[in-house]
Amino acid sequence: MVKLVYFAWVRERIGKDEEELDLPDSVKTGSELIAYLSGLGENYAEALQFPKAIRIAINHEHVDHHEAIAGAREIGLFPPMTGG
Repeated sequence: MVKLVYFAWVRERIGKDEEELDLPDSVKTGSELIAYLSGLGENYAEALQFPKAIRIAINHEHVDHHEAIAGAREIGLFPPMTGG
């Protein structure tokens, strides 16, 4: 079981702040996680329709999409950050 936390417009489109999911064994990387979540329903598909724009944090640390998610306690998904 892994805790998924959604931020900004990803949260708004999915319709929840966070959830806990049992991920299938086939989901091993951040990009595979996004692809899996996109198949969970229309809200997920809309929120994650541009997967390369989604940022991923594993246990509060930013990672690339190809990073393994094994052992993650918490995974955050959020849009690109802006500011200055």
